[in-house]
Amino acid sequence: MKLNIEQIMKILPHRYPMLLVDRILDVEPMKYAKGLKCVTMNEAFFQGHFPNHPIMPGVLICEAMAQVAGIALQYTDENRGKIPMFASMDKVKFRSPIVPGDVMITDAQVIKVKGRVAKVHCKCTVDDQVKTEAEFMFYITENE
Repeated sequence: MKLNIEQIMKILPHRYPMLLVDRILDVEPMKYAKGLKCVTMNEAFFQGHFPNHPIMPGVLICEAMAQVAGIALQYTDENRGKIPMFASMDKVKFRSPIVPGDVMITDAQVIKVKGRVAKVHCKCTVDDQVKTEAEFMFYITENE
């Protein structure tokens, strides 16, 4: 199932400049999601990171991965309206930079869910080259 930006915004609470997924290419609730982000020079973070050598900050790549994982975890009737919060990040590897003009594809695979805790493995690629990967733990909270 594909989701456009309007559908994504009904699921995720993030808004500009922190909404870091443009489209969901595929999602199977509580199993996986695949998202797309078109990285452009117009991103606010490129103004200071770095002015003469723009690269996407690693923490924002991790945030983009977490948002795609959030779609996989929230796209269920049971979890709709709840917010997956970071509990931890592990095995984070930044293999090469993401730069303006890149189309970043994020794959999020749900590894395990126990109660309100979920473990998700995420991987970002550009042109089929792995740029970043990590494992996330989320605690699924009520939206209050």
